Amino acid sequence: MLTLLKLLKDGRFHSGQALGAALGVSRSAVWKQLQQLEAELGLSIHKVRGRGYQLAAPLTLLDPLEIGRLAPSCDWPVLVFHSIDSTNAEALRAIERHQAAPFVVLAERQTAGRGRRGRKWVSPFAENIYYSLVLRIEGGMRQLEGLSLVVGLAVMQVLRELGVPGVGLKWPNDVLVGQKKIAGILLELVGDPADVCHVVLGIGINVNMQMADEVDQQWTSMRLESGRVFDRNHLAAELGLMLQKYLARHQIGGFSAVRAEWEQNHLWQGRAVSLIAGVNQIDGEVLGIDGQGALRLKVDGVEKAFSGGELSLRLRNDS
Repeated sequence: MLTLLKLLKDGRFHSGQALGAALGVSRSAVWKQLQQLEAELGLSIHKVRGRGYQLAAPLTLLDPLEIGRLAPSCDWPVLVFHSIDSTNAEALRAIERHQAAPFVVLAERQTAGRGRRGRKWVSPFAENIYYSLVLRIEGGMRQLEGLSLVVGLAVMQVLRELGVPGVGLKWPNDVLVGQKKIAGILLELVGDPADVCHVVLGIGINVNMQMADEVDQQWTSMRLESGRVFDRNHLAAELGLMLQKYLARHQIGGFSAVRAEWEQNHLWQGRAVSLIAGVNQIDGEVLGIDGQGALRLKVDGVEKAFSGGELSLRLRNDS
């Protein structure tokens, strides 16, 4: 089925006879594979009598060799999957198989993509970036402080450099344009954080997606914001280079090295918010973040710090 997809990816018409000859199968077998492509990957294929079959739009697939060519100074091995449950899940399996870190897992689509707090991450085929970077962390908790915020900064800077206007950050792990989410980050940790561990930096970026009925929050994409289609291999290469830069700063100077930059780009700085923790709600004003990446809120005139993976931040109606 993947071979058929590669034959069709140019967006031109291909006859059933030519496709069958290239694949070494009958025209009826080609038809069955085309039905599979539509059903399993959600692709739209035009069928015109006398002309053959054509993808509704040309397709550029992720290519580890092309990503490496575009970012030669970033030598992380890149594993690309056609379809997978989630890149974070595959990264965790690779750690169990003793794959040497650092390495990157990319996928054309995810069948069980995950966001924070167990939310589903909608992952259509060949439209977005589903990216997991695995790092080996030695030397204790300091190297983990504010790490997801550092990754958010790197993602934001890449989107800005590629011409997406109005991109900013929302504590703790969201990248927004206005009130709409364009990217998200999910960190998962394996091992002993006080000694030696592995951390998976999961990044989802809405790139060329234009429709998604399943998303249950306001969202946007690079294409919707800029009006143009993006080369995902170029984006993956630039993302690797930017992550390399920010992670090096974090490793040398700790989170304090990027704290001020993060606060300058926090879209909700100084805003009235509600912090949701389970059934509890805390109302306050965003003061910023502390040296460990915790959220600083002014609550009833008193400054308090909050951190944790199950916290959710919302703007108050009066903000």
